[in-house]
Parts: sequence; structure tokens; C-alpha cells
Amino acid sequence: MGVAEGRDLKAVFGTNDRGVAATEAFTNRQAQWEAFAAALTEHLRQVAAPGFDPQDLEAPRRNLLVFHGIGGIGKTTLSRTIEAALATDDRPAQWARPAWSGPRPLPVRIDLARSAGTDFERLVLTIRLALTATGRALPAFDLALRRYWDANHPGEPLEDFLRRGGLSARFGQVFPEQVQSVLADVAQALMLPGTVGAAVGQVTGALTRALREHRQSVRALAGCARLADLLEAEPTVDALSYYPHLLAYEVAQLPARAAVTPVVLLDTFEDTGDRTHRDLERLIQRVVWLMPNVFFVVTGRNRLQWADTALAGQLDWTGPVAWPGLADNAGARGRQVLIGDLAPEDCQDLLARRLTTGGRPLIDRGIREVITARSHGLPLYLDLAVMRFLELRRTGRTPQPADFDHDFPALIARTLRDLTGPERHVLRAVSLLDAFDIDLATQAAGLDRQGPAVRLAERPFVGEDALALWPYHLHGLVRSSIRQADDATDDSWTPDDWHAAAQRAFTALGQQWHTAPGDRRLLVGCLRQGLHLARDHRLPPGWLTDAAWAYVDDSVWEPLAPSPGPDPTRTTTDTDAAAAAGVEVGVESGLVTPADAVVELLSALARRQHEHRERTADRLAAVTATGLLPPELADMAVYYLAKAQRDLGRNEDSRRNMAAVVAGGGRRAAAARRGLVHLARAAGDFPTALEAAQHLGWEGRQQRVVGDLWWPQGDMARAADAYKGARTEAEQHAVTGEAAIAQSMRALVLAFADPDSAVGELDLAEQLLRGHHQRATAFTIRIAGLVRDAGAVGSGIDDRARLLRTKVTDAGLAGSQTLRDLELAVCFHYAVIGNRNDLQAAISRLHGLTAGGGYAYYTDIAHFMAGHRLPEQPASRARWLDGQRTTRTRWQALVAARRDGT
Repeated sequence: MGVAEGRDLKAVFGTNDRGVAATEAFTNRQAQWEAFAAALTEHLRQVAAPGFDPQDLEAPRRNLLVFHGIGGIGKTTLSRTIEAALATDDRPAQWARPAWSGPRPLPVRIDLARSAGTDFERLVLTIRLALTATGRALPAFDLALRRYWDANHPGEPLEDFLRRGGLSARFGQVFPEQVQSVLADVAQALMLPGTVGAAVGQVTGALTRALREHRQSVRALAGCARLADLLEAEPTVDALSYYPHLLAYEVAQLPARAAVTPVVLLDTFEDTGDRTHRDLERLIQRVVWLMPNVFFVVTGRNRLQWADTALAGQLDWTGPVAWPGLADNAGARGRQVLIGDLAPEDCQDLLARRLTTGGRPLIDRGIREVITARSHGLPLYLDLAVMRFLELRRTGRTPQPADFDHDFPALIARTLRDLTGPERHVLRAVSLLDAFDIDLATQAAGLDRQGPAVRLAERPFVGEDALALWPYHLHGLVRSSIRQADDATDDSWTPDDWHAAAQRAFTALGQQWHTAPGDRRLLVGCLRQGLHLARDHRLPPGWLTDAAWAYVDDSVWEPLAPSPGPDPTRTTTDTDAAAAAGVEVGVESGLVTPADAVVELLSALARRQHEHRERTADRLAAVTATGLLPPELADMAVYYLAKAQRDLGRNEDSRRNMAAVVAGGGRRAAAARRGLVHLARAAGDFPTALEAAQHLGWEGRQQRVVGDLWWPQGDMARAADAYKGARTEAEQHAVTGEAAIAQSMRALVLAFADPDSAVGELDLAEQLLRGHHQRATAFTIRIAGLVRDAGAVGSGIDDRARLLRTKVTDAGLAGSQTLRDLELAVCFHYAVIGNRNDLQAAISRLHGLTAGGGYAYYTDIAHFMAGHRLPEQPASRARWLDGQRTTRTRWQALVAARRDGT
């Protein structure tokens, strides 16, 4: 990585400490240099090709490269650095020397910023003056220019204008002398009397007649086919815009020793106008088109739209045929290059070099890391942070990392500068959203037309991902600044404006979800954004309640929790807001509004696949205790709290909460009845559990529950059929998460009975689970794999079981069925191979897992496998469906069959 450096005068004048060295660092941008070098190389090859004609007005143009990006991304610095690299070969270290062949590049950089005061006349003059470096007069252009100047600036000598505008100082005094020499030479060739200076009109008139008559005296200019036409035209600014055609001709006529390839760098192109006023842009486009042997590099905020046929009439040459490199489908040869954010390491490097003292970075690492994280890679933010660092030092205190958790209003001004009023309105609205489409942006802004949203989406600070649910998103720093920095603009929003926009966006998300309620991807996307809006802006839950049920019913559990972020509408404390709404605040939980509680509930449910069950139970208990949840969702919270308690072995707590849900008769009543069946099964009361299971129906997952009751009896065929039915029902209802659960259990029971058929069942289970966040189901599939391989030599059962045991315990499932199933699988393996010692150790572990009274029958099954008598203390309390003897026989038969098979 290399850095080009210059004096940073703003920083130099920001401190009295002369020991501080301030340098303006240029970091990386290697990809942009490579794009430029490749494009210029191709241009040189095209100009040198046989048949290339600079006077061809119809061939497509490929003499243009565009670098675009958001304000403050470093476009001007890139333009200046390219100019320096071409002029002096002073390149950043990481920029490789290009292998160009042909005439040397001659750079000329023109700043089109309004503050630079560049008009069209000055642009044309700058290009011509840069060509004085060739040491050659350019008679065709110089005659036309002198005629134009005398007509439009009477009494103002051209040399005086150049001197006042600083162009003479930049390019020297050679140009006026070259113009006078041209006039004298042409006058002499035409044998005109008198002084040249007073006879410009006479000279050009005589020259036009001579060209029309094909006189030999002007044969040096006769090759410029359109010179006579331009000399006859009225010398207006419009005519001036065609004069670069003469320059293109002259550049092509330069002898080899003076030949150059002009590279014109047009910076701050966004200041040439807007979508309505394209007068200056039209003139500049004419220059680019009429000089095909000159390479142009445009840097600006926006992509050039010249390949858009809709601009026909506003610009002279439009469409992808005219500008193949500017079209959206230009592919690898595209000439519109987005300047992206700096990588974190480049930000760190730039900050370390920007301010130094004694050769060491003045800004310490901790502060640099905070600035880098906040900058999102935007160089302008780094510049502003450096100035804040110096400002804090001037106050007499040492800057701390916390001082840079800061947004800058200047970023808002830079972002809003060239947006129309409606575009600014849409920008603020979509800053509330992680991602958006045109319709969502329009509705959030409360507009009745999509035009402003369409135009905003084309801005460089709006990223696009065509494959995303919503294709557009704001640059992270722009979004942060719009929402959080002090907005002093004339059309800034009040807190009520922000709240109204949040409500509109929230409503629009709900409407989008209702258009396709079965679309899981849309559901999750709307929930993520809706939860964020409802929480941060204290909105009523509304459609979130139904969406939450849809999310839970599929048992997929994608992460949902929105990222934390300040709310620009909040003007009171959370406690004040809650009190005003008549809500009793849960101080310990930090939950204030119903939306807060909904966010916490769904976050806890999604995270239960990644957190210890103890943590899940604590979160659900806390959110339930606040009383903030809507009644239907309170029912959901209690149900999943009961499930977490069951996994933790707190069966009495679980039974109490399940019963409360059943008594409430809500949407989770059927599932709670299933939970009570599971608790009866945990107690070993299989007949009671089976009787209760017959009334569960699909909502209570009856088929899966029946399977759960039959496989402990050793009746694997009946259990497998029940699980197959459960999977089929789930697929019919399009509940893929439930289908994965049922299939994982079917694979487990068939792994006991028929390991060969279990292979395909395991593959199907893994396929159904793909894309779902269900840890317990994933563990069940791995346990089924252990059962399938039980008794096989070299199967590594011990090591695999040990690793899985650790993972299950770390997940907080030590009290769940999962760990008991794992230990039972290990017992099965030891029973098959006849390893009595390890079998007894595994049975002891099972006993420890069931010592609390739940699922004690697992140790009974382990004894059945080994052919052991049940211990008298503690006595087994299991009530088997077909009696203990039959159950024992079935399990012994499974072990014997596996021994015979291996």
C-alpha cells in the first residue's frame, strides 16, 4: 500500500503547534488507476489504428471515462493525482507504471465547480492553451477563435483576459504570439495588404473564399473539411462549441516530435447543471464528441446519462450506439466506474499519516479505530474528524475516542446540495429504512408520484443490489448523518415530521407483506424493518401482531432483531413517554412501549436457537412480566417460556404455564395442549399422553406427538409412519420448519430399525433443514447419524458423541430431550458391541439427566437394550403402552438385529 502526500493547509492553519506535521494523504485507489490506464491504452490503440479519422462525425465514441461517487468520496483528489501522474510521473507507490505506446499523454485538468467560475469559453481556452506545450501553432482553430473573440469581446484583448483569469500564469504567454503568427502567415499566403491585427475579418473572409475555390496557397488548411463552414457561421457561443472539431484536426496534424495525446480531466461535473437545465452539459458533450482523438476523464457525483435515448433533443448525441461504454449493459468494457469507500485499513493508514509529531501519528490508535468505524470509508468524514481532533486540542484537553462518536452537519449539506426539494424529502424518508424500492420510498415520503424516488435512486450515495428483496439502500454514513446530525437546512424536519414519515413507512411495509403473506422472505424483511420503526418511533404494533404469528408458525427462526439506533423524533425520556401513554414501565427490562416488547419477544424467540435456554427463559419471563405485549402475543410469550422451562428440566413451571395458555384459548392453546402431552410423556404416563394426543389435530402437531409416544415403546414402524404423516401435513400447509422437525425424527427412528434406509431419510432431513435456524433439529439429525453407525467398526462413535455432547450442553439444552437422545444412542452402540463397562457409564449419565424425575424411562430403555433387569431403587414409574415386557422385547430385538447386520 502506498500513499501520495502533499501539504494539508487546512490542518496547518488549524493549530499553533509547529511540531505537528500536517500532510494531505492519498490512499489506494489502485483499482481506479488500473481502470484509467486500461481505458487510455485502448484509446491510444484506437487512435493509432489504420482508418481512424478525427473528422469522422458518425463513429461511436469511446474516448471517455467517468468516475462517479458520493460527495466527499475523493473524486477531486483522484482527478488531481491522475493529472500529476501524467504530468510528472509522480505516482503513488501502488500505482504501476503503464506500458503506453504512442504520443505522450498531455494532461489538462478543468474544475467545473461553481466556485471555480469556469464557463464554456474558459473551458475551450484552457484546452487550447494546454496545447501550447507542443510548441506549434494551430492555425485553423486559432483563426476561428480570434474571429469569435473580436466579435464577442470588442475592446478586450485576448491576452488581457488570459492574464486576469490566471491562464497566462498557468500556461505561459506563448498563445497570443502564436495567434498573431497565424494571422500573419495566412495574410501573407493570401497576399493581403495592411496590418494583420486590424484585419482579422478580412483575413478570415479571404481564407474562406480561398478554401471554397481550392486555391493552392491555402492547401495546408484545405484538409480541414469544415473550416470554411465554421468561418462563415456567426461567431456565437454555439459556434464556439463546434471549434474543438478544428482542434481535433490540428492535433492529428502534429509532427511526430510534437505529437501528444491530450487527456482532459473534467472535475465536479455535477455543477454543469441539473436534469432540467443541460445547456452547459450539451456544449461540453459537443466538445467530447468532436474531439475523438482526445481522451476525457469526467469525475462527478452522478453517472453520465448520455447513453439514455430519452435525452434525445436535450443533448446532440444520445443512446448506447453513440456511447457504447456508458450504457448500463456495457459489461467489462464499461466506462462508468463507481468510486467506492476506502477499506478500513486504508482509513487507518490515512489517519496515521495525516497528523504526525516527531514522525509518529498524533491521533492514537483508539481514536483512529473509532473514526474509521464511523466513517464508513468516506474520506470527507476522515477530513472532518481530523479538524475536530485539532479543534478539541485547542480547547486544552486531550481528545478521547468517545469524542468521535459524532456526526457532522457538513455531510448533510454536501449530500443535499444538488438535490431537488422532493428528492430531499424522499431522502429523509428512506433514511428510516434499511432498504427500499421505489414504491416503498414514495409511500414513506407521502408523495403521490414516483419521479423523485426514481431520481434519488440514481444518485451515487444510493447503492443497488438487484437480487435483494428491496434493491436500494443508502450509503451508511449518509444515512447516519441524515438521521442523527444537527440539520440546519432550510427544509429540515421537525420531530413530528420524522414520526409521520416513520408511520407512513411502517404502514407501507405492512401493506407490502399483506400482498404476499405466504412469501417467507418478504415476511422476514418486513418484520425486520417494521420492528425497527415501531420500536424507535413508538408506533402501535398494528400488523406486527399477525406477522409475528406467521413468523412463529413456520418454525424457521431467522434472526430478526433490528440494530440499535437513536430516534431523531425522541424529545422526552423513555420513562416520560411511557408514563404519558399510561404504561407501567418495566425498569429492569428496559422495555417501555408495546413495540419494545414485541421486538424483545421475537428477538428472544429467534435467538433461542443461538443462546443458552436459561438466557431465553429469562428474556421471555422479563418481557411477559412487563404487561406491554398485546394479549395474543402475551399468549405466545408464555407458551415459549413454558417450552424453555421444559428444556431446562423445570417441568412443574412448564406445566403451569402450558395450562395457563390452554385456559386462555388463544392461538397457542393447541400447541400448549401438545406441551401438556409432552409433560405427561416426560413423566412416563404414555397412556394418558396418547389419549390426550388424539384431540390435538394439525394445529397441535398430533401426528408428530404420536410418533414421539411410539418410538420409546420400541415400535419404530408405527413411529416412522406417524412422523411421515406429520411431515406430509407440514408440507401441505407449507410449514417447512415443521416438516424438517418431523423428518429428522423419522430419520432417527429408522436409524434404529433399518440403518440402510436411514441414509436417504437423513439426506432428506438435511435438505428440509437447509436455510432454517433450528439447532435442536440439527442435533437430532447428527444423533440419527450416530444411531445409523452404531456397532460399525471405525465409526468414531465415541469422539463424535463427545463433541456433540459439548455442543448440546453449550446450547443450554442439557435438560432437553436432545441430550437424552444422544446418551441413548451411545447406549445403543455399546449394547450392540457388548461393551458392558462403557454401557454402564452411559447409563449412569442418563440417570443423571433424568434424576429430576422427568424422562426417567430413558434409563429403563437403556436397560432393555442391554438385557438388564431394572434396578429396584428407584423403581420405574413408566406406564408403557403395550406393557413393560413387550417394550423390553422390542428394544432387545433392535439390538440383536443390528449385531446380526454388522
